[in-house]
Amino acid sequence: MKLRVQLQCKNLHEYLRELSPEILDRLYNHPATCLAVYRELPSLAKNYVMRMLFLDQPLPQAAVALWVNKESQKNHDECVSVLAGLRLWHSQQLQGGLQGYILNPVFKDNLRIALLGGGQAWADEGSSLGPDRHARDIESLDRYAMERWEVILHFMVGSPSAAVSQDLAQLLIQAGLMKSEAGEAPSITSAGFQFLLLDTASQLWYFTLQYLKTAQSRGMGLVEILSFLFQLSFSTLGRDYSVEGMSESLLIFLQHLREFGLVFQRKRKSRRYYPTRLAISLAAGITSSFIVVETNYRIYAYTNSELQISLVALFSEMLYRFPNVVVAQVTRESVQQAIANGITAQQYLLHRTSLALQTPVLPPTITDQIRLWELERDRLQFTEGVLYNQFLSQADFEVLRDRAQGLDCLVWQDVAHRVMVVTPHGHSEVKRFWKQQKSHT
Repeated sequence: MKLRVQLQCKNLHEYLRELSPEILDRLYNHPATCLAVYRELPSLAKNYVMRMLFLDQPLPQAAVALWVNKESQKNHDECVSVLAGLRLWHSQQLQGGLQGYILNPVFKDNLRIALLGGGQAWADEGSSLGPDRHARDIESLDRYAMERWEVILHFMVGSPSAAVSQDLAQLLIQAGLMKSEAGEAPSITSAGFQFLLLDTASQLWYFTLQYLKTAQSRGMGLVEILSFLFQLSFSTLGRDYSVEGMSESLLIFLQHLREFGLVFQRKRKSRRYYPTRLAISLAAGITSSFIVVETNYRIYAYTNSELQISLVALFSEMLYRFPNVVVAQVTRESVQQAIANGITAQQYLLHRTSLALQTPVLPPTITDQIRLWELERDRLQFTEGVLYNQFLSQADFEVLRDRAQGLDCLVWQDVAHRVMVVTPHGHSEVKRFWKQQKSHT
């Protein structure tokens, strides 16, 4: 049975906790990083940080434990684990041998700057370059961002009109979202299908994590590009920023962000760029749709989104298309084709649910049949082979059959009908033996 891959999408804290202490301490050297990490903390952990932000002396651990009642002890333990794992505070021995907590001094100083002001500007605004004759408003930036991101999604589902750079296609393969056989175009994987079911913000974050994994192999500094991403998240939508002073690594990274739709830059050599809503909030959605699935396996998808239509076409047989609705049919072949690509029946059914505005109740006849089709395919094992038949005598069949058995390449035999199958690897040797036999008779 084919192994199913479960997509794991780590959140910001889970990712940061996997980094080395040295990298974390370097990341906290920038106020934007500290503020980004702080705003993702659990509410109770935020409370702890605020209570200790202006203290220069460690607090006894026993005193911190008194900040919550006994019923909240579990939440307290979780906060202690999060703050320690992110190196936001450290244990320190007090006078008398007691253990205390003290905030990471680098994190504390830079979070103060982020909350109270001061320090250097996080990014150079484009005003120093003068007015932009090709300025973009917020509406055009939103449209550009989603168009760029949907090109990537269209490419994943195999839309003929979608094209991405070779670098991006390779990243999709390295991330396990697509696979590429020799001489064939990349195709979506089981993990890639799960990726499509995520909301846009989760898709972007997962994709960013995969990019960060390859940062060092690209000759980029992980701390530098992570810090830049956090700076982008606090940019002002609709405002342009200057590339002056950027390192070569950041300029390359900016071009990749441009292809992802996270920034708009009119030309590759342009001296200014506009962060889009995807970079700032990672919350822009895609066009919604509504799916109706009937007991006769007919699907009605009320949508005009090319991406949603492509997704439906991946797992159904398309019948008709109208201006605001497409009609498709769930068939044994369409389901098993999806399963052949590594998609489980559970994911298939989840896909139907995720496309709708409301959680639909799928007919039990549909869900049961889809699971049966999956079991039907998993029950069979396919082996490639070469068929031998039409032997003139039983003796000829047995001689060749015995030779195939001796070479350990016999896959299957039917003695009564003089039919056998050998492996492709053993075919040339069996064929050579048969020619020798015929030449001696």
